[in-house]
Amino acid sequence: MKRKRWCFLIRPATRAFVREARRTPGFTWFDGLHGYVYGRWPYLYIGIGTGEHPLARLLGPLVRWLSRLFPSKGSTIADTYHGKAVPLETATQLVTVEEEIRLTDLENVIPYPYARDIVLQNPDHIVVLECPCRASRPDPCLPLDVCLVIGEPFAGFVAEHHPRRSRWITPDEAVEILRAEDERGHVHHAFFKDAMFGRFYAICNCCACCCGAMHAHRLGTPMLASSGYVCRVDADLCVGCGFCVDFCQFEALSVNDGWAAVDTDACMGCGVCISKCADGALSLARDPARPVPLEIRELVASAR
Repeated sequence: MKRKRWCFLIRPATRAFVREARRTPGFTWFDGLHGYVYGRWPYLYIGIGTGEHPLARLLGPLVRWLSRLFPSKGSTIADTYHGKAVPLETATQLVTVEEEIRLTDLENVIPYPYARDIVLQNPDHIVVLECPCRASRPDPCLPLDVCLVIGEPFAGFVAEHHPRRSRWITPDEAVEILRAEDERGHVHHAFFKDAMFGRFYAICNCCACCCGAMHAHRLGTPMLASSGYVCRVDADLCVGCGFCVDFCQFEALSVNDGWAAVDTDACMGCGVCISKCADGALSLARDPARPVPLEIRELVASAR
């Protein structure tokens, strides 16, 4: 009876989150607490991580002490909290899934030792959230509401705890957000996290000036994985205008000897530059040396 009373006091989406935590193999109580804190207070969590929150200096030592007391599964944060760059078409597939999906141990797609499953429950349940990275910056890129939380129990949990900073949207509305962000030159990343049951939970639309993951990646923490593609330039079509260079968030494009050149080591194959070339000189090509693309329809078909 007491248990039922306590359950009554806990919000429905939080109960669903706890139930999913209990069903997840190897998911400890501390993992569950970590996931709750991350989902319940993402602006504090991300703000401390980026160093932008006023409490970062005060709480930073506490966070580092807790990290030593309860070490993460991986050797670095990149092992347990990371994203994969996805072109617009791939991102669109992820928000228009019409069936529940369970794909596990996608090591070839998500090249990290942890957090590499795609388990979509109620995939049409989508919430758009004000981006914690942008919100933590003093002069952020706009709009703020560009983070897409997909499936349960994540979407319900976010909507329940952040009613003023999130809203429910349809898959069609999610596609429109992705297209608008692509037009602005922002990169789509599918994010995975150990505390989110070791799986995919959101698509963020990222800019190098605001995104904490892109900032960390630029400083040498490999938090982002290539889409599996790389940009190619058709020298016969390129006029060397340099317009694409202005949109490359990874600084992988430059103009040399009259046409665009690609730094393939820096290129993440996000595809943002492709639509910016009015002459059709840019395209994405599959790079066998990189991880397998996160093409959800192909992955589901191959798993059957």
